Amino acid sequence: MELKSIKKDMPKELYEILDKEITKLRPAQEKSIKKGLLEGKNLLVCTPTASGKTLIAELAALKSIIENRGKVIYIVPLKALASEKYRDFKRKYDKVAKITLSIGDIDSADPYLTEYDLIIVTAEKMDSLLRHSAPWVSNIKTVIVDEIHLLNDNERGPTLEILLTILKKLLKNAQFIGLSATIGNAEELAEWLNAELVVDQWRPVKLHKGIYLDGKIEFY
Repeated sequence: MELKSIKKDMPKELYEILDKEITKLRPAQEKSIKKGLLEGKNLLVCTPTASGKTLIAELAALKSIIENRGKVIYIVPLKALASEKYRDFKRKYDKVAKITLSIGDIDSADPYLTEYDLIIVTAEKMDSLLRHSAPWVSNIKTVIVDEIHLLNDNERGPTLEILLTILKKLLKNAQFIGLSATIGNAEELAEWLNAELVVDQWRPVKLHKGIYLDGKIEFY
C-alpha cells in the first residue's frame, strides 16, 4: 500500500512529515489501516521486531492530536525505552505536537502534563498519576501500550493489567492500541481489549534457523 493512497484519511501536517521518510507502508501497517486504525478502532498488533509497529502507533496518535480529539499516552515498560521514544517523537513531530516524558517521581501528580499532547510514561508512573487523580486523564483519547505481552510478566504484569483495566473503565471512548512482537494468547487478549487483531510475519530481514557446531552452521 502506497502512503499516498491514505493521504485523504490523515491530517495534511502528518502526511507531509511522513512523506519525507516513507513512500510505501509495510504489511502490518496496511492491515492495521484496513482494520480501522484511522477510524479509532482498538487494535492488538502482533508482528515481528522492526516490522513497523511504532508507525502504526504514530498514525493513530498524531491524527488524534492534530485533529484536536484529545491527549495521547504512550505506555512503555522501561525508562530507557521511554527516553528513546521521546527523542524519536520529538525529532519527527515537535512542530505539530507538544511531547513530553513522565518517568520520574511516582509520588507526584505532575500537573504540568496538562499542557502536553503526547505523554510518554512507564506503566508504574501512569498508575501513580491515576492514584493522584491527575485531572487531565479524562482528556485522553488514545492509549498506546508498547510490549503489551508483559501482561504475562510476573513482576510488571499485575501493575499493567490493573492499569489497563482502570483506563478502559475511565476512558470508554478512547482508542486502545497494544503492540507486541510475541504473545501466546493473542486472540484472548484482543477480546479482552475489545480490539481487532492484526497478525503478520513479515520482517525486513529474513531469519534463518540453524545449528552451530565446530565452526560450522547447518541451516534447516
